[in-house]
Amino acid sequence: MARAKAAQQQPAATGMTLIVLVGLAIAFLLFMAFLNVVKSGSLLNETNLLYAALIFYAGAGALYLGFGVTGTESYVKFASLATWLGLLANTGAVAHRWYESGHPPFASVYEMLLSFVWTLAALTLIAEKKYGVKVIGTVTMPVAIVGVVLMQLLRTDVHPLVPALQSTWLHVHVTLAMLAYAACALSFALAMMFLIQDKMKTETFLAVTSAFTAAIYLGTLTRFEKWGGLNLVAWNAEEKSEVFLSKGVRLFVTIPDLGWLMLLALIVVTSPLAFFAISRWKKDESFLAMANRAVFVSILVQVLALVMFLTDARGGLYRSLDAEGQFSTSLAASPFILSGLVGGIFMSLLYLLLLWRREDLERLLPDADNLDRITYKTISIAFPLLTLMIAAGAYWANQTWGSYWSWDPKETWAAITWLVYAGYLHMRVTRGWRGRRAAYFAILGFGVVMFTFFGVTYLLPGLHAYA
Repeated sequence: MARAKAAQQQPAATGMTLIVLVGLAIAFLLFMAFLNVVKSGSLLNETNLLYAALIFYAGAGALYLGFGVTGTESYVKFASLATWLGLLANTGAVAHRWYESGHPPFASVYEMLLSFVWTLAALTLIAEKKYGVKVIGTVTMPVAIVGVVLMQLLRTDVHPLVPALQSTWLHVHVTLAMLAYAACALSFALAMMFLIQDKMKTETFLAVTSAFTAAIYLGTLTRFEKWGGLNLVAWNAEEKSEVFLSKGVRLFVTIPDLGWLMLLALIVVTSPLAFFAISRWKKDESFLAMANRAVFVSILVQVLALVMFLTDARGGLYRSLDAEGQFSTSLAASPFILSGLVGGIFMSLLYLLLLWRREDLERLLPDADNLDRITYKTISIAFPLLTLMIAAGAYWANQTWGSYWSWDPKETWAAITWLVYAGYLHMRVTRGWRGRRAAYFAILGFGVVMFTFFGVTYLLPGLHAYA
């Protein structure tokens, strides 16, 4: 009897310990921020509010992961509270930006990201409260954290709006875009939860996680030099801008040996996928146990790669293969490499959460049919918003440039995004698609949304270069 009581008390004690530790960490970080505020004399500015939002979102993420390790349900409640506090700080940052700039925060990638993270956090809390998807933050909070980290690296200075943006239609167009994109992110999280409830095999999630992280490092290694260096964009610290050799041609510097580390990380993060393939080929499940251990090792290697990237990219002078002399670089010059490395770690941690606490997750989530229905409702909201966004943008473009449509890369990919979600709704209504096929469509759609939001902006410059 005594042992039974001790066994019941131990999880509660362990759960309270982590809650107290996370609370102390948040209090300490806020106190350190307060000391900096005392020195600067400015309390409620945008930087401090965003820093507070990052702390609370990170606290929420830690509690969700803590739930994954221990199965203590009280973590979810306190994670929701931390998300509320993060949303309040995020709201303050949005309001401050609006006040300082004199217009809604929609005029740059930084401002759009600020609005996107706010909307995502708000929809997360709505999904938790209204639909009972208590652990949806395990997917959405990492996205919010990466978004706030990116904001720390992007240019934040307020500039007068260029003539093309001096229109009421800017507010209409971007408001619709941010609401639609956040709804798409929520549908992605719901689709992932559906696949869990639909009994998709855990080893399938293993293969997807390994492939996703491998794609991140493959993308990073497009900057690889044959002697082991890694090319990063040179950065002018005084002007807070990239260095260009000529119009549209960036200057790259090479960080020695960092490429070898990224190559090692690629091999390690790919190994779980290799073990999975061998397991399927030989029909031997012992290789799956090796694959799961390889995921844990890959997290350690990914953390090492992230630390080295942070250390090397934040400072130092490096040579360039395209110009004489030494040049500096910055994390701000490679924000999407950084977000990719952080995203890979989060994805791997989420897989471990699923591996260790799948039964607890299934118990806390609505059943598969409800999740499928909620995903459909979310996309049914996102699709009209996407439609109105494109229509408002076309009308605005005609007023500004005299043409409703110019096949600008952003316009083209917005149309592709619309077609993907139109395909989802068409197949669901006319062909009765439900379940996994519909979930795959929702996941694909969010991938296209992210490329439209970020990839097009930096890889395919056009009329929407400012967004």
